[in-house]
Amino acid sequence: MQRRPLVPLLAVSVMAALAPGLAATPAGASPSARSAPAATAEALRPYTQQKLVWKECGVDTPAALRCATLKVPLDYRAPGGKQIDIAISRLRTSAPGKRHGVLLSNPGGPGGPGLEMPLELDRHLPQRVKDRYDLIGFDPRGIGRSTPVRCGISAEENTLLRPLRTFDKNVVWAKTVADKCRSKAGNTLRHITTRNTARDMDVLRAALGERRISYYGVSYGTALGAVYMQLFPRRADRFVLDSAVDPERMWREMFRVWSTEAERAFARWTKWTAAHDAAYGLGDTPAAVSKTFWDVVDRADREPIVVDGIPLDGAGVRDLVRAEFFTVRHAAERVVRLKEAAGGGMRGGDLAEPPEEPDISATMAVVCGDAPWPGDPETYRRDSIRDAARHPLYGDFAAGIMPCAFWDRPVEPATEVNNKVPALIVQNEWDSQTPLVTARAMHRQLKGSRMVTVDEGEGHGVYSTNACADATADTYLATGKLPAADVTCRATPGERRAASSLPAPGPLG
Repeated sequence: MQRRPLVPLLAVSVMAALAPGLAATPAGASPSARSAPAATAEALRPYTQQKLVWKECGVDTPAALRCATLKVPLDYRAPGGKQIDIAISRLRTSAPGKRHGVLLSNPGGPGGPGLEMPLELDRHLPQRVKDRYDLIGFDPRGIGRSTPVRCGISAEENTLLRPLRTFDKNVVWAKTVADKCRSKAGNTLRHITTRNTARDMDVLRAALGERRISYYGVSYGTALGAVYMQLFPRRADRFVLDSAVDPERMWREMFRVWSTEAERAFARWTKWTAAHDAAYGLGDTPAAVSKTFWDVVDRADREPIVVDGIPLDGAGVRDLVRAEFFTVRHAAERVVRLKEAAGGGMRGGDLAEPPEEPDISATMAVVCGDAPWPGDPETYRRDSIRDAARHPLYGDFAAGIMPCAFWDRPVEPATEVNNKVPALIVQNEWDSQTPLVTARAMHRQLKGSRMVTVDEGEGHGVYSTNACADATADTYLATGKLPAADVTCRATPGERRAASSLPAPGPLG
């Protein structure tokens, strides 16, 4: 979205330290963590004792950022089998005498590459934090310069959430994509999971010679951080989780919560916009503002609105602006443009300029592989009809069918997150991708955590956008001291908010 120097451990010490981590179920881990046979420390020795060879990351990358390749087992139940590569990066502290350890990071997704995250953190972390850490980035398994997963899907197939009106076509799309993935990457796909990425992180910890790791994760990165804390509680040092996922909702219910929270955001937006009618002219009461928007949707259903050469029907309009209602000023500006486009005026500015979409193959591997999904298409049809009636803005999209309906069963049960490992959660009140309700759920499940809530904070990703939240996070990363109680920071609704340059690619980002 958008911290005491450690003596390098001898090999025998690394393996002894590893026993309660990779090689055994840790104290406090969920019962589900015990369901898969764990690799022994001896079996993992080739990975945990590997020598990392650091070199330049690329001609366009600062020389201070160094990259290496970490070897990990594709399947941790069979570590003597196929190996895959994990691309990693490191930006060393410039004050080694003040060094506390390493700070790993993840930018979100699922599906976000993280090799350049140390550079982003270097731009935003204060010096007192940077002095304490080597900043570590990595492309998670299946992504970027790590051994990639590619299903060979077309541009038209590269969209996850689709409306009810095309449900029958959506079923065909979902099965086609699942079949392509199984054919192209079936032996690899089922091992691209959050739990295995957390295991990769612990192999990296051991290969770096560290007893513990600190961590910054945003959006999906909070789920990855929480799973690491569950599997390796003794290895987790200072964890900052920015814009948090609800671990119990991973993953179908994380999408469905978008529909309920979008309705709340929409109601707030109509009130704010009505109070600013002089500026936007969308209506002087919440009801009038709501009618203006739904009139645009109805108009687009009768005759598509052309925005920058792209025709949008009503579902397209709803999909385009759903997330914007969490940032009231942006939503008002965009609806003004859509209204003008519907009336034959200006063509909506940059509203519909589609960003370059990342390939969703690895994203689907994670969201389909972390936990089972319903396998009957009629379940999705019923849920879409019901949710569309209850939550007309986005219910049908969020409950719709996905390739996960036709996916192979996960190789492991979902990870139950329930521990007392210390952590700091930072969260905006109005977040379109990981709403406040999901962060509060993460807070309950991480019983050793403290939470910073930005009251009236808007947008996805807090760090580097709110001075109060930043100060709390910086202090924790620099000193290891959590606040004595949860913290509330303030923001002004509708103020122009600096976008975090710590992006979270993928459906949650």
